[in-house]
Amino acid sequence: MDKIKDTRSFMRITHRYLGFFMAGIMAVYALSGILLIYRDTDFLKKEKLYDKMIAKNLSEKNLEKELKIKNFEVKKTEKDIVYFKEGTYNSNTGQAKYSKMELPVVLDKMAKLHKAKSADTLSPLNAFFGICLFFFVISSFWMFNTKSKPFKRGVKFAIAGLIVSIILLFI
Repeated sequence: MDKIKDTRSFMRITHRYLGFFMAGIMAVYALSGILLIYRDTDFLKKEKLYDKMIAKNLSEKNLEKELKIKNFEVKKTEKDIVYFKEGTYNSNTGQAKYSKMELPVVLDKMAKLHKAKSADTLSPLNAFFGICLFFFVISSFWMFNTKSKPFKRGVKFAIAGLIVSIILLFI
């Protein structure tokens, strides 16, 4: 294994091996991030049909929560049948028949990786990933001698990237 002599060698060695370790995780995050950009479209999604029994006599708001349909809107109601864009709900029996556009299982799991909350089982992986990315940011400044041309140019690029990201946040 490589010898750690000082802070610079520690940063370079850790950056190298952590980078190799994180390569697979970063590939999954990159692909799931691209998927999330198109989450408001039907890109790669397939229609899935549902026919399930839920609580009876639900209000429109509770029906939306129960079915987990975005932009839910009741079109009309005839007797006990509630019609909405995705299907129907019988308020007397509690039977809901509807369809949803969903990603295939593997892609759906990847997309949920980005949306994990602190209570989710994936949250430690998300925190670890974020910490590693922050380490890569910091350790990259130890890759070159501070007096070298690549280092000085790298600092300029880092500042430019920071400025561009801040500008994009406010647009």
